Amino acid sequence: MDEPHAVVVGGGIGGLSAALALHRRGWRVTVLERAPELREVGAGLTLMANALRALDALGLSPALRSSTHAEAPGGVRDRRGRWLSRVDAAEMIRQLGTSALGIHRATLHRLLGEALPASSLHTGADVEHVESETDHATVRYHGPDGPRTLDADLVVGADGLRSRLRAQLWPEIPAPVYAGSTTWRAAVAFPEPIPTAITWGPAAEFGMVPIGEGQLYWYGAITAPPGGHAPDELAAVRDHFGAWHEPIPALLAATPPGVVLRNDIHHLATPLPSYVRGRVALLGDAAHAMTPNLGQGAGQAIEDAVVLGAVCSGGAQGLPTALAAYDEQRRPRSQSIARASLRAGRYGQQLHNPVALAVRAAALRLTPPSATLRSMTWCADWRPPTN
Repeated sequence: MDEPHAVVVGGGIGGLSAALALHRRGWRVTVLERAPELREVGAGLTLMANALRALDALGLSPALRSSTHAEAPGGVRDRRGRWLSRVDAAEMIRQLGTSALGIHRATLHRLLGEALPASSLHTGADVEHVESETDHATVRYHGPDGPRTLDADLVVGADGLRSRLRAQLWPEIPAPVYAGSTTWRAAVAFPEPIPTAITWGPAAEFGMVPIGEGQLYWYGAITAPPGGHAPDELAAVRDHFGAWHEPIPALLAATPPGVVLRNDIHHLATPLPSYVRGRVALLGDAAHAMTPNLGQGAGQAIEDAVVLGAVCSGGAQGLPTALAAYDEQRRPRSQSIARASLRAGRYGQQLHNPVALAVRAAALRLTPPSATLRSMTWCADWRPPTN
């Protein structure tokens, strides 16, 4: 039997996870990344139980555990530093089987890339068109050496928020829309131990996540018109958050200006009717770009990849049935989490009415920690396929 061939369009966390999942199942994979080098842009992220189980299924557990930081008990504060809700690490482990882990995005990206054959990774490859036939697919792209064409049994669209494959094959789906918030992010050297925590203010939020090796990831988000930029983004962050409770001012003081990233938050407001068209399957942001309010963007992409690998374990034979199973398993869950994440932002970072803020603070203080934890982590209660 010929070795089945999958072309993965996009070399981010979702694309590399998909390539690794298929590689582990006996597929020959070709990853086409548009950027001239394979690297992840961003700062840190939190891996909750679902993402950790998915990465375990990809065989990354030993390397991952040595490159992450177990998150210390934290919770939610107001901007004066008063705790509104605390997270019990022991209760999280009891409910989910593990604590959450913080990691630099570039570290996770490197671990995924190193687990793949170097020959499968192609940069500077700008995919121009995909044709999906009954028994194969064709990918046309422009590489460093000029135009190229690849035949494949399966094409995986992991080309992100502005997915070309989604625009080509799902032209009826509108482009992603602005969610109403802009965010700043940075990873900085900060050896002082700090718990993972979120601080809420009127239409603003600041988060801190230890990511190991003496580093800490922070983000600040505000409700604002789209397209905003400042000559000095770090100064803009200080304007919004510099008077909030410690250690926020200390973190900003430790941040070099050149490392601050600013991005408007967009999401796919019109859900896809299917993640599959012919022999093309979308995953990650290409399929269900969501707001970051539940911290599940990367986790859902990795889940997608693990399920795709599992359903395609039989190779190219029976692929239409396998892809139908992928869509059936992944679309309801990921779209539900995307909707919940959007709601979480509206009642979290975007809340600004003083009365509503006071009601929210009182409700958080009165809610038992175990119930608060369940409301925050329900989406992390997922396990990979066993086949």
